Amino acid sequence: MDAQTLVDERGDLWLALAPLWLDREPSERDYRHMVEVIQSHDLTLEELEWIFRLELAPVLSRHQLSVAGAWQRFDDYQLMKQLVAHNLRLSGWRRRVWALFSGLTTLMTRHRWTELVERVAVARGQLPQ
Repeated sequence: MDAQTLVDERGDLWLALAPLWLDREPSERDYRHMVEVIQSHDLTLEELEWIFRLELAPVLSRHQLSVAGAWQRFDDYQLMKQLVAHNLRLSGWRRRVWALFSGLTTLMTRHRWTELVERVAVARGQLPQ
């Protein structure tokens, strides 16, 4: 898959989910936006989990651990470059390594992810409100 295809297929989803890694709790508006973007993609909750763990967490968790990381918002252009570069290399052994370490890279945002998945499930009628 080439860079432009990645941006076309995942770019809006990646940028919508990036606030999960900021140094603030996502607002109601952030969560609503994330749910809307997720709903516009034809993805199962399991597919979303793997996007969270393999496509996003390896890049965005580095921002959380960096003293000079983004705290209030990300530079969308720089973030997209990092995400595309990571995902172009994400195959074979790299995919297996990130899957193995995904528990660590998602540890600091897991509670936010759980909240988001519950909201998506409610929006899809899979959970009672």
